[in-house]
Amino acid sequence: MDPLGNIPVFLAVLKDVPANKRKKIIFRELVISLAVLLVFLFLGRYILEILDLSEPSLSIAGGIILFIIALKMIFSGPEGGGFGINPDREPFIVPLAIPLIAGPSAMASVLLLATREPSRMLDWLIALVGAWVFTAIILILSTVLSRALGHRGLIAMERLMGMILTTIAVQMFLNGIKQFVLK
Repeated sequence: MDPLGNIPVFLAVLKDVPANKRKKIIFRELVISLAVLLVFLFLGRYILEILDLSEPSLSIAGGIILFIIALKMIFSGPEGGGFGINPDREPFIVPLAIPLIAGPSAMASVLLLATREPSRMLDWLIALVGAWVFTAIILILSTVLSRALGHRGLIAMERLMGMILTTIAVQMFLNGIKQFVLK
C-alpha cells in the first residue's frame, strides 16, 4: 500500500482542497480502497477461475506492475509519480484509492495469498485490515509527517520505499516463473 511513498502524491493532489475537507476525502478514499481489496481477497480466486488465469501469471503480472510503480517512485520528478492527477477536480477513487492505496500489486498480493492458502483467510483478513489501519494513520497524518520530514525527507522516503518495492517486485516475478516451471 506504500503510505509513506504516497504522502507526496496525496499532498499534491489535495493541496487546493480546504484542510477540513482533506481528511474526509482521505478517509473516503481509504474506505473505497479497503472495499476493493476485500473484494479481491474474498472473490479473487473466483475472478481467476472466470478469467482462466493461473497463479503464476498473476504473480508475474503483479511483479511487473509493482516493478513499474517502484521505478516511478525511485525516478519520479518533483510533481509525483505521474498517476494522471487532475488538479482542477476533487479526486474520487482515481488516483488516490486506486491505484495509490489499492494498486495492482496490492490487489495481486491479496489475491495470491487467498488463492495459495485459502485455509488462512482469517489471517489474511487480519493482515489486510492491519496494513490498512497503518496506512490510514499515516495518510491522515500526512500533513504533520510532511512538516516533520520536509520536502527532501519525503522524497528520500518515497525513493527508499521504491527500492524496497523493487525487491519485492523482482521476488514476485521470480516466484511466478518458478511456479510456472514447476507446474
